[in-house]
Amino acid sequence: QVQLVESGGGLVQAGGSLRLSCRASGITFSIITMGWYRQAPGKQRELVAAIGRGANTNYADSVKGRFTISRDNGKNTVYLQMNSLNSEDTAVYYCNANRPGYPTVYWGQGTQVTVSS
Repeated sequence: QVQLVESGGGLVQAGGSLRLSCRASGITFSIITMGWYRQAPGKQRELVAAIGRGANTNYADSVKGRFTISRDNGKNTVYLQMNSLNSEDTAVYYCNANRPGYPTVYWGQGTQVTVSS
C-alpha cells in the first residue's frame, strides 16, 4: 500500500521560511515523479513544483526563485524548501507521486502552511 506522509507545515511570518517533507512508502521511490501541490480556500489545487526521477524540476511561476524542490532517494523523501513566504502562499500543501506512463496518482493527506503578514 502506497503512503505519502507530509510534515513541516505551520505558521510563519511573511518573509520567513519553511521546509516541507514527504516520505513515501510502498512504492519504488527512485522511479517516480514527485510533486507538491497546494490548495488555498476557494481556489483550485495547483502545481507548485515537481521533480522527476532524473532530478529534473518544474516550478510554478509564482514560486520560481523562492521555492526549491529536492529528493533523497535513499530516504524515500521529497522536500520543498520555501523561502520569502508571503500571504499568497497560505494553503494546504499536498505531496503527490506518480510513475510516468501509469495512470495511478497518489496523494498525501496535506499539511497546512499559513503565512501571517
